[in-house]
Amino acid sequence: MASEAQTIAKAPDAYHAEAELLGMGAETWVYISVAIFLVLAVFVGKLPHRIGAGLDAYISGVKRQLTEAAAIRAEAEALLAETQRKAAAAATDAAAILDRARSEAEQLVAQAKVGLVATVERRKALAETRIDVAGRAAEAEIRSHAVTLAVDAARAELARRAPDEAARLTSASISELERRLH
Repeated sequence: MASEAQTIAKAPDAYHAEAELLGMGAETWVYISVAIFLVLAVFVGKLPHRIGAGLDAYISGVKRQLTEAAAIRAEAEALLAETQRKAAAAATDAAAILDRARSEAEQLVAQAKVGLVATVERRKALAETRIDVAGRAAEAEIRSHAVTLAVDAARAELARRAPDEAARLTSASISELERRLH
């Protein structure tokens, strides 16, 4: 100890005691601080990348769902167009049947004006009724088929996507819609 005191007395500026905290010097604390900074830089640097990757995955899922919904919509529109085409064809057929019935009625009237007027009118009314019934039946069948397909597609899509409670409420609404449309 005496030699240390002598050294301090000889050169007071040459020796100084290093400050310590928790038994470690300032240089050790600098190294620890740099290490902590580097560790934080690595984790903080990767965190935004992880968040971005998660958001990208979510966005791609949403895009996939939108693509599926667009495909289902296109399929429903195709079914609607086909149903409308069938309805137009049924209307054309009904018009052709009506034209044939009228032509037949006119021929019968021309052949037997006397005594057959009542028969011709009866056949004409019967033909128009049959045509009307056939047209209504075809239209009802086409509507029923289109509604059933649309309801089934909507149920399947909503059952796949919606939570249980929302699915139950939606299913009830669709059933009510189906009942009203039939």
